[in-house]
Amino acid sequence: MNAPVRSPMDVLALDTPLLRLRRHLAASGIAACLVPSSDPHLSEYLPARWQGRRWLSGFDGSAGSLVVGAQAAELWVDSRYWEQAGRQLQGSGIALRKAVPGVLREDLASLCSLAGPGGTVAVDADVLSLPVLEQLEALCRSRGNPLRTDIDPLAGAWPGRPGLPAGPIAALPPGAQGHERADRMRWLRERMQAHGADWHFVSALDEIAWLLGLRGSDVPYNPVFLAHLLVGPQGATLFIDPTRMPVDVRQALASEGIALAPYAGAREALRSLAPGASVLIDPRRTTAGHVQALPQDASLRQGTNPCALMKACKSDAEAAAIRRTMVQDGVALAEFFAELQEQLQGGAAPTELDIDAGITAARMRRPGFVGPSFATIAAFNANGAMPHYVATARAHARIAGNGLLLIDSGGQYTGGTTDITRMVAVGTPGDAQRRDCTLVLQALIALSTLHFPHGTRAPMIDAVARAPLWREHIDYGHGTGHGVGWYLNVHEGPQSISVRAEANADSALLPGMVTSVEPGIYRPGQWGVRIENLLLAIDKGENAFGRFMAFETLTLCPIDLDCLCLDRLTDAEVRWIDQYHATVREALLPEFASPQDERARRARQWLVERTRPVLR
Repeated sequence: MNAPVRSPMDVLALDTPLLRLRRHLAASGIAACLVPSSDPHLSEYLPARWQGRRWLSGFDGSAGSLVVGAQAAELWVDSRYWEQAGRQLQGSGIALRKAVPGVLREDLASLCSLAGPGGTVAVDADVLSLPVLEQLEALCRSRGNPLRTDIDPLAGAWPGRPGLPAGPIAALPPGAQGHERADRMRWLRERMQAHGADWHFVSALDEIAWLLGLRGSDVPYNPVFLAHLLVGPQGATLFIDPTRMPVDVRQALASEGIALAPYAGAREALRSLAPGASVLIDPRRTTAGHVQALPQDASLRQGTNPCALMKACKSDAEAAAIRRTMVQDGVALAEFFAELQEQLQGGAAPTELDIDAGITAARMRRPGFVGPSFATIAAFNANGAMPHYVATARAHARIAGNGLLLIDSGGQYTGGTTDITRMVAVGTPGDAQRRDCTLVLQALIALSTLHFPHGTRAPMIDAVARAPLWREHIDYGHGTGHGVGWYLNVHEGPQSISVRAEANADSALLPGMVTSVEPGIYRPGQWGVRIENLLLAIDKGENAFGRFMAFETLTLCPIDLDCLCLDRLTDAEVRWIDQYHATVREALLPEFASPQDERARRARQWLVERTRPVLR
């Protein structure tokens, strides 16, 4: 029998991104390559140009590592994405690999295995951190695999690859951060001197934006811009397309000794440093490619970027702005939840996409709103079991019947960044669902009410939130909390409330830090529960035992009591709920004073009802 004749469209359909990459690798003499979720700034959220892993695999989660060999390909993801990746990889020819925390990155070992004995391994050093590259180099040496780091595996395989983003850049109003750019540059140079460094190279986009008091729109959900910064003893150079800068901003930077140079010029500037130059870099926030560009005799000083800690400790002005922003966000949430309640009680069955649109529309009505701080997670029943689920036009649920709706959302405002998760009772949730919601709320309360010594390492308090769940032999795979920026990235460090984070001096909780608390329970195929507030670390004074701290809850939105088993709460937990609801009511009710505004009237009624005292 003659083989069927394929049309040009048939051939094109078979020419998948994965096949194109394999042809490119074979032509370059490469047996296997690594495509990480990364960019030249080691960002979490990536511009389209560096979303190669998504282009190749179809998996759109925010973290994961793709390993591609001539005959096999593997996607390594952590427990947050196991279920999502399993769905999205179907029919792709890419195997799902479940990564577990450990000293050795399993994807790197897999890379050498797929390359085979003597096979050349490739990775782009411009999107890999120095510690990861050093680990890969050691593996390749031990297994006899040549390693190339001078090639971007995607460069010759991705037709129509997006270019560099070039959104507008704006300066923050004077005094918005509570200190001026000159003050921050002076503080930074003092810390450089403490490290014995004359130069400091910064690639982390949020740190550059914070230090310079500028904001951009190059990265989805994050008000940052593509740039590198080289700070010297006197002046500094910002590597960015100068034409993107408003004239007044360029002039202001120049007046403070900050020169502009092309974005692509950072490597050459590092190569041109004087022999023996002492350079401070953060190995976890700087690509290996930039470190390799330094002169061989450069004196490398490694440590956490000073800006990371300076940025994490919010000034009084920033903290005050965040509190005002929380009121605006709370108003938007009250309006949204009041409307959602009316829809559900009226028999409507909105979709998860409608939830996303509705909550974004409510925030858009608030002053200072810029955009979402991440993709809204609206997940009904079984979809809630995927911690980072995002509904799409092709795959989403309709909210009807009985169960739990998980809504994790946030906003970027000119006064701060928000991140909140709430559970909504749809119809009549089952007893097991309400029990899980109660346990998660108890976990949140346990950590929210904690008092602890000044400088306690953030990972050390993770167990406080998990303890109520551990008593029931339940756990969750993600961290309990992450830092949150001030009108910057919704995820920031150096603090991380996670058993998997390193408990070192840089992870200490200090006054002014804003951190999420978001324990959860996930039952695959059934439902998921997560409740999240943002907390501000505050000073509680000093006594004979030392200096102590506590948390101030910033988020202003009621807890849905219909999701709870009230009889399982202790008296102290009930008091916390009542006190929290009283705070929410006091902060938000004045914002709904207009009797002529139907939306305000409905939100006010909802707020009064939802902040009622707990009756058992």
